[in-house]
Amino acid sequence: MKPDYWDRAVRALSRCDPVLYGLIAAYPEFHLRRRSDAFTALARAIVGQQISVKAADAVWRRFVTAVDPAHAEVAFPEVAPAVVAALTPDTLRHAGLSQRKAEYMQDLARRFADGTLNPATWKTLADEALIEALVTVKGIGRWTAEMFLMFHELRADVFPIADFGLQKAVRLHYAGEDDLSLDEMQALAEPWRPYRSVATWYLWRSLDPLPVEY
Repeated sequence: MKPDYWDRAVRALSRCDPVLYGLIAAYPEFHLRRRSDAFTALARAIVGQQISVKAADAVWRRFVTAVDPAHAEVAFPEVAPAVVAALTPDTLRHAGLSQRKAEYMQDLARRFADGTLNPATWKTLADEALIEALVTVKGIGRWTAEMFLMFHELRADVFPIADFGLQKAVRLHYAGEDDLSLDEMQALAEPWRPYRSVATWYLWRSLDPLPVEY
């Protein structure tokens, strides 16, 4: 389902930025969308770290089979934190996770299972407060937290400046691929507030028309 701010955002960005006007016109059918629950989205993010999309999908299927075989063939299966927390490290490793990722996964699962991370409270948190809560989990850094805010929480004004794809797109469209400092990129993005997530989305589309979903 399209975020409720999306149409307002594309109108505002189209008015304030000629580059974004062109990108928005080029990709009229695309928008952010949520496809799973919070724990599953973060678990998938851990699985996918530092491996290809194809490899991550294969490991995820093996992981879901280990957790809940009945749902292994569901398109976007959800997994229960309490079940994952109860698995042994050997089971997680046999599912294709490295030792380190198995540790990350169980830390995440335990925090959801015991209520340390409670999605029901997140709507009251500002973006930075939620990022701070997420990065306390082993294996979740700021970039992963920002992706989660954009793709799962559908926060409108996230600007993941450390993302190489975003940096590449900004340089391509605003500097002719010349160098721009991160400070210059931040300044360039100020007029996009409060819809920097949407601007980022269309800049990514200019490099890869097929959207990634989390």
